[in-house]
Amino acid sequence: MAPVTNGTKQSGQPGEDVSIASEPCDIDAVPGLIADISSLGEGLSGDNRNKRLAVLEKARDLVRALETPRETMLKHVGGQTAAFFSLALGNDVELFKHLAANDGSPKSTEHLAAAVGFELDLLRRILRHLAAMGYISQTGPDEYKPTNFTRAMTIPVVASGYSLYAYSLIEPMIHFPKWLKINGYRAPRAIDGNPQMFGHRTDLPFFDWLDAHQPLASQFNDHMGGFRLGRPSWMDEEVFPVEANLLTGFDTTKTITNNNNRNGNSKNNDPVLLVDIGGSYGHDLEEFHRKHPHAPGRLILQDLPRTIDQISQLDSRIEAMPYDFLTPQPIHGARAYYLHQILHDYPDDRCVEIIEQVKRAMTPGYSKLLINEHVIPATGADWEATYLDLYLMVAFSARERTVEDWRNLLEKRCGLVISRFWDPGHGVEGVIECELPV
Repeated sequence: MAPVTNGTKQSGQPGEDVSIASEPCDIDAVPGLIADISSLGEGLSGDNRNKRLAVLEKARDLVRALETPRETMLKHVGGQTAAFFSLALGNDVELFKHLAANDGSPKSTEHLAAAVGFELDLLRRILRHLAAMGYISQTGPDEYKPTNFTRAMTIPVVASGYSLYAYSLIEPMIHFPKWLKINGYRAPRAIDGNPQMFGHRTDLPFFDWLDAHQPLASQFNDHMGGFRLGRPSWMDEEVFPVEANLLTGFDTTKTITNNNNRNGNSKNNDPVLLVDIGGSYGHDLEEFHRKHPHAPGRLILQDLPRTIDQISQLDSRIEAMPYDFLTPQPIHGARAYYLHQILHDYPDDRCVEIIEQVKRAMTPGYSKLLINEHVIPATGADWEATYLDLYLMVAFSARERTVEDWRNLLEKRCGLVISRFWDPGHGVEGVIECELPV
């Protein structure tokens, strides 16, 4: 792969000083970072999330400081990309389940190749790179065992992310530079003809495209579970104090207007505490009920009929209701309406349409709209929010939003009042608490 001229490798263009590419990026910072890691690491435990993340970020800073630009470049373009697609491939053929079998005892390459149906030399080369990148452990010549990471790759909520991105999101991202060049380097704002459609050569929006290419839609749902795994939930005290800001003030006598109540069941008019709009299979409401089992009022799950019809088990306390959030909201006068990672899938104009349906159902001075999304700060943004922002741009012509973005959308365009931004930090989605103006 090395370019040659008259048999001599080029080290740069004439007159270029390429020495900077072979020097550590910030060697002077290394002693201080090591001291910070040592200090922060005292008394470190796995259940102290904030402290663990602080040490992790310092460790990443240390790696970046020690690496040369050449090493970083090769890691990005070669090491990480080859490992990513190798992990996706391994997930496809259940390589990591075979590797983790028998309590993760060492397995020969020959044994694993037979288990997954691979040519021996092919798998040897793949395993060698995964070991070099630290994702599996080499215990001897042509012998490997799993790490905790590859043990986790046997769990769908972890493993599905690799297949999802490899087969549905990477191709649009690959074609994104070409899309931008054609469109004058302006961010996509329309759903039609966006980079996802361009990259996949399709007229289908992203979710429709996933449905047409199963099991990608199922892998997306698994990945959403993995995305939220081990993170504080919106209903945790450190994020949004439910007792003080939702249960206090709940009117247990308030009659609900239900435009879907066609059977005359009086229960359908009982007070509603929380409506989860676009709530998928009900994971958030089930977690809410587990953490707040004595909360009064009805819990209503809303999503498209095709999603509701796939629910096989749901806590008996939760009512499932087919509903399209671009149509009039049937539940009027609930204490709270909840949107979790819905608005970040849409450009502002479509978000206005979605919110308008909620506004018409809210009671001024009583109902709240709780939006569970990232709020990107002006400085010090977390990579878990910024990478997602770019993929949302490619897949949906949408975005993660800053405080200014949210105020522009919710207050200026939708006429709501933002009561407070509840921000837990560390790249975790916060809660934007909104009300109607009184």
